[in-house]
Amino acid sequence: MAKRREPLSEGKKNIIAALLQEYDIKTAEDIQDALRDLLGSTIQSMLEAEMDEHLGYAPYERSDSSNSRNGKKRKTIRSKYGEMDIDVPKDRESTFEPKIVRKRQKDISGIEDKIIAMYAKGLTTRQISEQIEDIYGFEVSEGMVSDITNKLLPEIEEWQRRPLSSVYPIVFIDAVHFSVRDSGVIRKLAAYTILGINEEGRKEILTIQIGENESSKYWLSILNELKNRGVKDILVLCADDLTGIKESIAVAYPQTEYQRCIVHQVRNTLRYVADKDKKAFAADLKTIYHAPSEEVGYANMLEITEKWREHYPNAMKSWSAN
Repeated sequence: MAKRREPLSEGKKNIIAALLQEYDIKTAEDIQDALRDLLGSTIQSMLEAEMDEHLGYAPYERSDSSNSRNGKKRKTIRSKYGEMDIDVPKDRESTFEPKIVRKRQKDISGIEDKIIAMYAKGLTTRQISEQIEDIYGFEVSEGMVSDITNKLLPEIEEWQRRPLSSVYPIVFIDAVHFSVRDSGVIRKLAAYTILGINEEGRKEILTIQIGENESSKYWLSILNELKNRGVKDILVLCADDLTGIKESIAVAYPQTEYQRCIVHQVRNTLRYVADKDKKAFAADLKTIYHAPSEEVGYANMLEITEKWREHYPNAMKSWSAN
């Protein structure tokens, strides 16, 4: 019996969307090329971080050590994504023993999935440590983890600053909420994913922003950042009832139509409904947003409100308000 595939997490979906956009992936061969390029760049960064750890100082820094960098040696390695060339750093005393790709090692097919998983799991120190320890087979120092993440962060920041298209017919804003510990205190944060449908009809992650407090000022700064990256117009912006979002859209993109997210609207409504009635209630709600006209949808809303008023008097209030 075939093993059932687990659903993709939002993090993995975002990574896949970014890869599709960056490498213009259209075929299975394009996927192989993209993964090979991503893997090769990551291994190169990790080798550089290993050399920094070995010598105890970064490139161009002064040091009293008798040992120093001594160029690089080109090496061809094999993986299940194909062959790739990497430049292995060398030191003058020849004491550097790389661990990510050991000396005389040509085949790395056992580790590439773990490296790719680093991107999927995010760049927290703890998660990176888990992955590196899994790859190396021993615990690595905090300094080495920091070196690795510091070398990868500029690539992420470059992606976040990349120019965008001038027009997006539809833009969606959604959030993933999570807790973080800061100085012994647990705080709630939200990662806002801003996803655009471009003029070719393809999904594109425009940016991911971490925020604590929603406000008009916060959303205006996000929208202005999109403008600075080249977005001149958005036809429809779809989001939940985020604090200050409507006012910010009116300032940054006055011609943009703000559309409340129907998924959030339905989800918020069903919070008032008992499990035994949710299926029937959801089917009734569908007659509103699938209606052929505004008049029919409004009539259906009034009918559903009356139908369920006795059991769930507060469930439909937001539909009238919104």
